[in-house]
Amino acid sequence: MADLVLHHLEQSRSQRILWLLEELGVDYEMKRYPRDRGARAPQTLRDVHPLGKSPVITHGDRVIAESGAIVEYLLDEVGEGRLRPAAGTEDHRRYRFFLHFAEASLMPALLVKLITGRVRSSVPILGKIIAGKVDASYTDAEIVNNFSFVDRELKGREWLAGELSGADMMMSYPATVALRRAELPPLPDLTAYLARIEARPAYQRALELGGPVLFG
Repeated sequence: MADLVLHHLEQSRSQRILWLLEELGVDYEMKRYPRDRGARAPQTLRDVHPLGKSPVITHGDRVIAESGAIVEYLLDEVGEGRLRPAAGTEDHRRYRFFLHFAEASLMPALLVKLITGRVRSSVPILGKIIAGKVDASYTDAEIVNNFSFVDRELKGREWLAGELSGADMMMSYPATVALRRAELPPLPDLTAYLARIEARPAYQRALELGGPVLFG
């Protein structure tokens, strides 16, 4: 049994940690958790971490949650200098920015869009009015603005911060959600970037092990 364990919830942000582990080629164990009724994480994840969310890893007696914290921990502990630019370089500054930008700026609007979609379907008349106002005043413009920025930042670049890095693992999930589910203008550089991610053998192995990234 491996000392490093990824507690992987199906169809979740955990997929990018699985991809990272496959890129690193380290010895790890994956415990896979199906989603409970209502697409929620199962109660058994609370036995691992009190928030009952995924991704979460255990490494010996340590328990680490939150995607960005897990990426940084793994690169510190088992990365051996891989998948992270050298400190003090411009690439490292970009790496650090996009590592946090993926969750702090990209995911909130995508999550609101998911919620407004559910409001529309659960309360057909009033829900459409409320959801429409939220999306018109915040969600749609925020999503377009944020992902248009990423598209511009990728122009002339293969990866976000020099070579492939943990920042790309963090970006993989919001990029997948946005390009598959959001209404966006043409974003050719972001689209090509996601295609490069999905073509990587380690990413393909992660899909085989963990299942699809999104519902449906």
